Amino acid sequence: MSSEPDLSPAEAAARPTPFGPGRALGWLFVLGLLAAGLLGGALLFRVLVPPPPAPEVVEVERPGPSVVTAVRDLARLETAAFHMERVIDRRRRSQARFGLLELEDALLLVAAADVTAGVDLTRMQDGDVVIDRARGEAFLTLPAPEVFGARLDNARTYVHTRDTDVFAARAGTLETRVRREAEAELRQAALDAGLLARARDNARSALTTLVRALGYARVEVRFNDQDGVPGDDGPVRELPAAPTESPPR
Repeated sequence: MSSEPDLSPAEAAARPTPFGPGRALGWLFVLGLLAAGLLGGALLFRVLVPPPPAPEVVEVERPGPSVVTAVRDLARLETAAFHMERVIDRRRRSQARFGLLELEDALLLVAAADVTAGVDLTRMQDGDVVIDRARGEAFLTLPAPEVFGARLDNARTYVHTRDTDVFAARAGTLETRVRREAEAELRQAALDAGLLARARDNARSALTTLVRALGYARVEVRFNDQDGVPGDDGPVRELPAAPTESPPR
């Protein structure tokens, strides 16, 4: 005999039906059909309705007047240029919360610069050029070579990373300071690599070739930071030519 009491038809209908494996598979099938329908509808909508065009960005430039603030005459002979590169890591540390937190604002800059050097011919003085036409000799005294410029190459200089802690104050001028320091460091690196020596040799070679092309067999080029420089007194002068005999009549 069954121990379950007899139930009326209404009570049997209200009694919950156990959730078996077959019913679970049915619900999964229904959910799969719904997901497939939603995905298919989204793809169809994307094909039939193209996305709207991106909004046009218009740059408005308001040029201001250009003003010449200074004019300087130059007579520079650039004889050497070094292309220098360096990775510069700068970190600005500070403390907060009564010294309990150490905050950091870091910047990693890949810097590239062109450092040029040569001779400034405007610094030449009277007596720096001595010419002996009779002997075909020329003596030149040049100013000492110097660095004309060390400027960052903006096409190759860029910020690789910039990390600022959550509670740290972001220094707005950090990149500007790092760029300025990069120029100074790359300038010094070019000097250490022998930039001025290369500029000196190239200036001597270039002017020697030029003066020899004018018909002088012996050309001596020195610099005013060297000892024993000829032609250090008096204006630029030509030595008198040797007298020539008149042809017989």
